[in-house]
Amino acid sequence: MTSKPHSGSMLGLGAMGGALAQAVLDAGRTVTVWNRTPGRAAELVSQGASEAATAGEALLAGGPVFVCLFDHASVHQTLDPLAESLRGRAVVNLTTTTPAEARELAGWAQRHGIAYLDGAIMATPPMIGGPGSHILYSGSRSVFDEHRQILDLWATSTHEGDDAGLASLFDLAILAGMYPLFAGFLHGAAMVQSAGIEAAEFAERAAPFLSAMTASFPGTAATVDGATYETPLQSLDWTRTALETIARASRELDVDPVPIDMVTALVRGEIDAGHGAEDFNRIIEQLRPRA
Repeated sequence: MTSKPHSGSMLGLGAMGGALAQAVLDAGRTVTVWNRTPGRAAELVSQGASEAATAGEALLAGGPVFVCLFDHASVHQTLDPLAESLRGRAVVNLTTTTPAEARELAGWAQRHGIAYLDGAIMATPPMIGGPGSHILYSGSRSVFDEHRQILDLWATSTHEGDDAGLASLFDLAILAGMYPLFAGFLHGAAMVQSAGIEAAEFAERAAPFLSAMTASFPGTAATVDGATYETPLQSLDWTRTALETIARASRELDVDPVPIDMVTALVRGEIDAGHGAEDFNRIIEQLRPRA
């Protein structure tokens, strides 16, 4: 009987870590798993995973070490005591961290002779191993190339560069666009629900329009990259009037216009600085790092 190929160790079996381990098993490979809270590995073990009692024991299986924990602090709490055991090994950290935290972990790894690759998962747990999932990686290119066969079991894999913070930077920047978009949709849904209209009916109208609006991103990018705001498609003065009308309508419906107020504050900041006749995209100047 041919033994199944071993895919290293997975430290952390939360919703995402469990999904990553499951995808490895589904591909006909084996994996050693460990979780800080016992009791989450039973289903994986029944399918062929090996459970380790400690993180240190999980390393004995050899191969790459995949880390999917709660936060930056929990990564250090788990890996710091194992630094010497990890010397010469590859660590792929899939825990959500900030760019600075990813760079700090890369520096820590370098000081201990550990090859470090940072991963940012652009997917929900049910998407892992399926179409539409994408994981960004940055840091050690050699780790990325050597273990690409495993990485590609989970999602489309792209290496963003040697700077370990780049994957996290792109991930969090994209999420920074996503959450206000969803908040805006929910704001709109609350408005129509006040008239007895279901959110499902609103979604049928909103989804095509919002999807079409995202097609303008390349043009927006060209405007802000060049800081060319003088010929507006939509001026800040006009936008303020539109936003204030939406806010008044929301309050008439007893809906809190918090998402709209956030944008209005940015618009007013640029108008107060004398840029009311310029393009809406100028609000990025309220967001950029200050000199």
